[in-house]
Amino acid sequence: MISLNRSSFLNKTGISGFRSPSSGAALRRRPASVRVVALGTNGRAGERNAAVLVENRLKEMREGSSAIADVESKPTVGGEVQDEYGHDASTEEEFVTPWCLSVASGYSLLRDPHHNKGLAFNEKERDAHFLRGLLPPTVASHELQVKKMMHNIRQYQLPLQKYMAMMDLQERNERLFYKLLIENVEELLPIVYTPTVGEACQKYGSIFMRPQGLFISLKEKGKIREVLRNWPEKNIQVIVVTDGERILGLGDLGCQGMGIPVGKLSLYTALGGVRPSSCLPITIDVGTNNETLLNDEFYIGLRQRRATGQEYAELLDEFMTAVKQNYGEKVLIQFEDFANHNAFDLLAKYGTTHLVFNDDIQGTASVVLAGLVAAQNLVGGTLADHRFLFLGAGEAGTGIAELIALEISKQTNAPLEETRKKIWLVDSKGLIVSSRKESLQHFKKPWAHEHEPINELVDAIKAIKPTVLIGTSGVGRTFTKEVVEAMASINEKPIILALSNPTSQSECTAKEAYTWSQGRAIFASGSPFPPVEYEGKLFVPGQANNAYIFPGLGLGLIMSGAIRVHDDMLLAASEALAEQVSEENFAKGLIFPPFTNIRKISAHIAAKVAAKAYELGLATRLPQPKDLVTHAESCMYSPVYRSYR
Repeated sequence: MISLNRSSFLNKTGISGFRSPSSGAALRRRPASVRVVALGTNGRAGERNAAVLVENRLKEMREGSSAIADVESKPTVGGEVQDEYGHDASTEEEFVTPWCLSVASGYSLLRDPHHNKGLAFNEKERDAHFLRGLLPPTVASHELQVKKMMHNIRQYQLPLQKYMAMMDLQERNERLFYKLLIENVEELLPIVYTPTVGEACQKYGSIFMRPQGLFISLKEKGKIREVLRNWPEKNIQVIVVTDGERILGLGDLGCQGMGIPVGKLSLYTALGGVRPSSCLPITIDVGTNNETLLNDEFYIGLRQRRATGQEYAELLDEFMTAVKQNYGEKVLIQFEDFANHNAFDLLAKYGTTHLVFNDDIQGTASVVLAGLVAAQNLVGGTLADHRFLFLGAGEAGTGIAELIALEISKQTNAPLEETRKKIWLVDSKGLIVSSRKESLQHFKKPWAHEHEPINELVDAIKAIKPTVLIGTSGVGRTFTKEVVEAMASINEKPIILALSNPTSQSECTAKEAYTWSQGRAIFASGSPFPPVEYEGKLFVPGQANNAYIFPGLGLGLIMSGAIRVHDDMLLAASEALAEQVSEENFAKGLIFPPFTNIRKISAHIAAKVAAKAYELGLATRLPQPKDLVTHAESCMYSPVYRSYR
């Protein structure tokens, strides 16, 4: 890598009119930030080559030419750096410098995952960028590289080995990683996310090789803004953050929860087309109450019990303030796998001041609602005709329940308080009823209806007579044969959703649901299950995976410049997903579309979400595009290789 100091850079390129950023004075003339890839050698010759290339590039930018490939520039409007959606990246005071220059050549280029192409570098590129001898003589196409990687990954017997191979590829060749994931999404989604990511988080300390995001611990209190500035990318549009206290159904994994933000953001790019350089995974480390981890010599986090109360609140508040100061009003912050006692409070506290979204509360709710809306094509009627019973009353269960109640209220014009009465929840102490109200957590109180106490799930089914049974308990095998048979005795086509992740925590398997209901259940789960044959008929279980919703939702928020997330956007996302289920899917018993078309699905979701943002007056990127679906597709990142000169 070659860097030029400021005076050397200005002298060699002939750029004038700067004032020092440290003086606080505005720049009279600010060229776009320039990153030049793959030219030069070490020493003075390298500096001269770099300076000539930058000078040529600046000339081309002035003349509207683009002869030099892979020179990334950030346009400026009114003196402020803009991303492609027009977002103000920073104020004048926050700028460290108005220009940057880095030149990667040869060996360093091959170790830059953003620009490395491996054997796909052609003969001219190898000569121009000092790659001769650093690669074998064969030139391989992007497609052949994908074929080779899939062949290699399929050789591994264990899912965790496949996960590690994918993470290693992401750190070596970013575009190949995303092309591989996009083209093999149904096969690789369970590897890079649930269920395999759960095991990866459990063993994260042992398999940790390279940092893939920011770790912000209690040690960084008082200087979080400085820590954020350590991240190399400055134009961040999406942050996924966790404190690791409730990872999937696996409990407190502390700092090792980082696998979740990394996995989620991979899906933001692969499924929603959000540029990888604009995604930032973050783990907030306040300790862990997991004794096994505290005693594990390979644990990578703080070795102390979790901070709570004021200490926790102050750290989170500093973090949220720093994010807004560094990245602006329109950066999306997705809360992920926070424990119930923090998740609801954080969403309520920052929902009115930041663009925030809790995937466990809102994303799960949106995807499940979409499945229920689609299921009406199989059972007939409307949502208002159903009675719902949940096993699990945490953030997922209550979040789904609230969105169902909102949708029924919207369809029937009935008050929300009335539509909630169609929904019943069972927690670890039994059916939630009004006589328990004083002892309930605040997020459970809206679901405390008049009824005598019931302790067992199967007894609640017999009393409530639900048409839909939803599991969000995080406890495996709780939908027993007796439970499923009770649902089947009440309903011709019982809707049974076993949503807990990973697979080991699923309330029942697809095979159990179809067999115990005598092939009549409409089934979907949180983790994937293979097709099931019952009495000569093949049943294909659906997967109520949040990956259907959050990538498209995020893209819609970004492309509209939304400043807040509104419940109507979640309803719009649900309706858009339900519309993508075809008659062919219904014929197989599916209530979700296949993941093979996920980028098309995400574009439709993004368009509906953006349209709702414009309708609600929450969009800032004006004017509104005429065709939002086409605009969404045009905004999507595509992992094609660039040609270098």
